[in-house]
Amino acid sequence: MNDSIEILNDRLFPVDRATLFDAFSDPRKLEQWWGPEGFTNHVTHFDLQPGGSWLVTMTADNGTDFHNRWTFEEIVPGEMVRMTHHEPVHIFTLEMRFADEEHGGRLWWRMLFDRTEENEVMEKFLHAANEQNFDRLERLLKQHKGDH
Repeated sequence: MNDSIEILNDRLFPVDRATLFDAFSDPRKLEQWWGPEGFTNHVTHFDLQPGGSWLVTMTADNGTDFHNRWTFEEIVPGEMVRMTHHEPVHIFTLEMRFADEEHGGRLWWRMLFDRTEENEVMEKFLHAANEQNFDRLERLLKQHKGDH
């Protein structure tokens, strides 16, 4: 039996990869789209370099705060970010890849979790939650399209 769970999501956005990367690497923009529907975010620390940390409080629509702690493992500006999520609850790795294609920029997400009973239950929801994340990013990109 495989000892890890892999969740893959990708989407083509109507912008170039530099714009996609900027939506992640700019904490003020990131706050506007990170997480599934119903969450608001407050980034308190964002040190985008290998070994740097990212602290974000995600607040659910019922007012519950989730204090998330990440470590950036590897960064290729404009192309790839690999980071580890430490808390709350689920420890996992997220790799984000950014690429230009003929009709826009593609963002790939690859999440890796240890295979546990709890993570197997979460697996059913994560792909859909990631798609909501991409929906929120798409709305932000449309909103900022005239900013360039």
